[in-house]
Amino acid sequence: MFRCSVWVAVLLAGLSLAVQEAKAAIGFQPVSPEELSMKSEPQAPGAAAIILYREVDRYDDIRVPHEDNYMRIKILTEEGRKYADVEIPFLKQRESIGAIHARTIRPDGTTVDFGGNIYEKYIVKGKFAGTQIKVLVKSFTLTDVQVGSIIEYAFTRDFQEYTLYNSRWILSDDLFTKKARFMLKPFLGGGDFNSVSVRWTWNFSLPGSNPPAQTPDRLVRMEVSNIPAFETEDYMPPADELKYRVDFYYEEGTPDKNADAYWKRNGKKWNGELDGVVNKRGAMEQAVGQIVSPGDPPELKLRKLYDRVQSLRNTSYEEEKTQQEQKRAKEKAVDNANVEQIWKRGYGNGTQLTRLFLGLARAAGFEAYECWVATRNEYFFSPNTMQSNKLNSNVVLVKLNGKDLYLDPGGAFTPFGLLMWPETGTPGLKLDKDGGSWISTRLPEAVESQIARVGKLKLTDTGDLEGKLTITYTGLEAMSHRLEERHADDVERKKYLEERVMSQIGAAGEVTLTNKPDWTSSETPLVTEYDIKIPGWVSGAGRRAFIPAAVFAAAEKGVFDHSNRRHPIYFDYPHVKVDEIAIDLPAGWQISSLPNAQEQDGHVVRYTLRVDKDGQTLHLTRKLTIDVMMLDKKYYAALRDFFQTIRNGDGEQIVLQPGEIHASN
Repeated sequence: MFRCSVWVAVLLAGLSLAVQEAKAAIGFQPVSPEELSMKSEPQAPGAAAIILYREVDRYDDIRVPHEDNYMRIKILTEEGRKYADVEIPFLKQRESIGAIHARTIRPDGTTVDFGGNIYEKYIVKGKFAGTQIKVLVKSFTLTDVQVGSIIEYAFTRDFQEYTLYNSRWILSDDLFTKKARFMLKPFLGGGDFNSVSVRWTWNFSLPGSNPPAQTPDRLVRMEVSNIPAFETEDYMPPADELKYRVDFYYEEGTPDKNADAYWKRNGKKWNGELDGVVNKRGAMEQAVGQIVSPGDPPELKLRKLYDRVQSLRNTSYEEEKTQQEQKRAKEKAVDNANVEQIWKRGYGNGTQLTRLFLGLARAAGFEAYECWVATRNEYFFSPNTMQSNKLNSNVVLVKLNGKDLYLDPGGAFTPFGLLMWPETGTPGLKLDKDGGSWISTRLPEAVESQIARVGKLKLTDTGDLEGKLTITYTGLEAMSHRLEERHADDVERKKYLEERVMSQIGAAGEVTLTNKPDWTSSETPLVTEYDIKIPGWVSGAGRRAFIPAAVFAAAEKGVFDHSNRRHPIYFDYPHVKVDEIAIDLPAGWQISSLPNAQEQDGHVVRYTLRVDKDGQTLHLTRKLTIDVMMLDKKYYAALRDFFQTIRNGDGEQIVLQPGEIHASN
């Protein structure tokens, strides 16, 4: 189960809560005549706008951690005026945006200060495996922005007090950056930490730029220039993994000289801490006796333990409560609770519940280990960087019938035998008293995560398509929908599912959910049923009518259709889409011709399409298998050709001859 993405979050009782530092966002910078007269940027030909100057000042003082940001953008074309709409993304659970001030500098040098409204809203920021990624932003619009104008704005990002965050500088932006400066005032000890050192890694080499360096005043500074614009592509690895960046991380004591020593030291430390939490054998054996029967075979025992732990209240997936709500609920703090305490209380966060399962499994006689794995939804992990914070999610490795089984009951809606998708196919450290050893979690097979669409439809005399549709989601597909809609009510869930169906058809129509899907289970598929009607599904020419060979093909339209590719191709997880659609034709209609069957095997991607007839019924069978997680961009041309073949196959037409009444109409 994921633990918080911060390096550590600790309340430092040794520091006075009364300490407050004055904070002020970076002020506006002087404007040069060259900036005002600029018409284009030679290193970014054709750019609609560029960043003239950017500054980021980060303060990791845990009493009042914050970050001051400043941005100056030159508008070069009419299209560039869209950058007057400013959006500042943030994570509401752990940070806030304040001290916003902005202005427009006209081409003649006069200024217009921003005095409008600032809004908070969600925006769509890309997608993975067809699921939209939504980001919360502060948004506002600058006025009187013209071609040749300069816009600038500054703001402060405030983090939770008494929390030490994993700091980083993201250098890349959607726009070319002419010049940028970065500063970090690191946390260097205090309170519970007597000695803390800060280290950093970076992944770039920009001509004329200086790498990060610590100054005599112990600040870390860096100046960079001419940073290329970052290009976003569908199905690419996490953006922050690809962007130029500097990652900071903190360590207590003296830094290790090499990665082996670093991980051995941390592994021994974590294993010692784990023993204090999990080593409650008497209480765990008593709990096991309440859950399993003596005659249960090993796998059934393990499943019963898993199901029992997953049935407990998981606070990691609850909506955030205010202090007053927590007080009314009289909940005890469980940050340092051991497995016996968690079992008695009946609730815990995801990390604690996974450890409770570990304690139960060991008490039941299984050989089981805690593994800290590196989730791959934001960054990719390398042990050589010596960043322990990137091992940010715990799972349990159980030896069952001679095989390694990875389990995560602390992950909501995670079926037995699977992990949450960012925990799959990724490295991790298996803990033991000797410092641990490296493992790699299993990447599930495509058939384990499936979208199966079964339709019993009919074509009307007027060319409409209507009938019943059942969509069944299994494995990681079911889990992703349950997670996304876990806080929604029935009305919101109904709208969510209906909109997904319509987006997959790609045509105007009516879709109505008719059943009540099971949103609470981990093991059962998510089964959804609909009434569906698509007006004008038939197109005609003379006495012939045409319908496409695939009904649910919209998701593949426009995918991988650009001629060039900058980034690797990345799918969240292998998956399969299977369509079995039966369409009854009106009386008197005849089938003139059917498209040829399609079968394309690209080894890691496969596609089949077949159209058959049975009297007055058409049978449309389509299957698309994505059986890979990552592809190097050198394979992009072949993948692009493959998806073009899919689009060609989906676009094949079934030729019909309507009855006399329809033909005359």
